[in-house]
Amino acid sequence: MTQEPPPTHVPAAGAVDGRVGLRERKKAWTRASIRQRAFELFASQGYTATTVEQIAAAADISPATFFRYFPTKEDVVLDEDFHLVALAAFEAQPPDAAPVAAYRAAAAATYAAMSPAEQRQLTERAHLALGIPQVRARFIDELARGVDTLAAAIARRAAQASQPTDELTARCTAGAIIGVIIATALPTRDNPPRYAAPSHEAAPRGNPPSDKAPLGAAPSHEADVQSFFAALDTGLRCLQAGLAPVPPPNRP
Repeated sequence: MTQEPPPTHVPAAGAVDGRVGLRERKKAWTRASIRQRAFELFASQGYTATTVEQIAAAADISPATFFRYFPTKEDVVLDEDFHLVALAAFEAQPPDAAPVAAYRAAAAATYAAMSPAEQRQLTERAHLALGIPQVRARFIDELARGVDTLAAAIARRAAQASQPTDELTARCTAGAIIGVIIATALPTRDNPPRYAAPSHEAAPRGNPPSDKAPLGAAPSHEADVQSFFAALDTGLRCLQAGLAPVPPPNRP
């Protein structure tokens, strides 16, 4: 089966240490290709109806190879690569910058470096992560697990600045930052969903879902991603100010 290169920036995950060899590039390409084929199937027939075997066939690999890259179907949606890039940007900030300020700068740098294809995939993943109950549960669980990873990075940065911090302080700071991410991602009454749930999965009882429904109803992937990062920055500014109210960012 002849495949087009997946429209993703595949070296991102390997760019954490700045060294991407041929083997790593091939693994990153395969991982991105599997994701791309999976999302094409999700768009055409829905997440629930899509099987691992179908994804493997579309990507021209065996199911066993699929499971070497993704332990479950839910993991295709969860964006580990994005979090690795954001973490690398966080650790690249000046060591004397306070953790929340450093994470704000890292988030801005991550957004600025995203290609249109990466913005599209981030939006599509958000459609599923927030619209499909089993994926949403994993999404929240993975964010909670990220407290440990972020806390370790906070501790390393503090040590580099010759201002070592204790484990509890690092974990509390990481938990506060992750809390802002969760609060920003989840819709509320005053902040309706930026990412529409896939119509395949959201059809009311008694109404069969469309066989050819688009993955999401967002009018602009760029606008969706910009809206998310603007809300994230506002939340981090609020946290940075000691949870005092802050004015919203200027809008064009």
